[in-house]
Amino acid sequence: MGNVLVVVEQLNGKTGEITFEMLGKGRELASALGGELHALVIGGQADELGIADKVWVMGDGALAHYTSANHKAALVAAISAISPRVTLIGNTSIGMDLAAGASAATGIPLIAYCNALRVEGGQVVGTSQIYGGKVLAEVAPEDGACIVSVLAGAFPASAGRSDKTPVLETLAPPALDNRVRFVRLIEPEAADVDITKAAVVVSVGRGIQSADNIELADGLADALGGVVGASRPVTDAGWLPKSRQVGKSGLRVKPKLYLALGISGAPEHLEGMKDSGLIIAINQDASAPIFDVAHYGVVGDLFEIVPALTEKIKG
Repeated sequence: MGNVLVVVEQLNGKTGEITFEMLGKGRELASALGGELHALVIGGQADELGIADKVWVMGDGALAHYTSANHKAALVAAISAISPRVTLIGNTSIGMDLAAGASAATGIPLIAYCNALRVEGGQVVGTSQIYGGKVLAEVAPEDGACIVSVLAGAFPASAGRSDKTPVLETLAPPALDNRVRFVRLIEPEAADVDITKAAVVVSVGRGIQSADNIELADGLADALGGVVGASRPVTDAGWLPKSRQVGKSGLRVKPKLYLALGISGAPEHLEGMKDSGLIIAINQDASAPIFDVAHYGVVGDLFEIVPALTEKIKG
């Protein structure tokens, strides 16, 4: 069968945007393979999934919150029962763990960090971003069935939304492992600045070199009436708080203007800002992946360019 299964990702009862991105692409793949589009809800709600031909619900209180062993066992049981040709999982912090575990348990090959999918001659072909997005590798599983972890933002979410009512089917959960239990979700503290609401974001990466140099970005952001964001290495170093981090493990922003200063453009960062209205990148490496998404780019020294740009704007 050419059925496509989308694993629904939810947090606090809300379906993640990545789910709708996968549903839209899943519908396209299912049509090309002559199959149906199915969705799998593990311990959550089946709302907003009307584009799917069928929604499989595995309801169990112990599955309401993610734990690695139990959700992997649930997914393996679902794949065994449904036998999809393609299983789509978001390449998120949860999905990376789930996809790899399910692949190892079932022996079904995994296409990870995938940003493009197509059907060619009846075969599924995926494109993976590797080495921080600097290399694109095309993969075609030999045995047909595959698991794919999809990068957020790779496909439009609008294609996966529908107000239709899907057919619901119930799946019995497998025996669960209670050695690891979900206790509570710790929400981050309120931030000094909400970068998700800013019209202009000036983000800094490793190229800023030290915390002392962030004042260059502050000056440019002030001149533009914006705020300062950062890539993960900057927040991991403690130069800026986590509330300023843009990317998969940080925040997704869609400002009118996004300036990337000294940011190479790893897939994890691109996921958080690629939908910005206008992207301008400054980097010394002409082959940096950030230039693949930037509308305008400058190959040069940010320590020379940023002060000159700031003064020009002030004037």
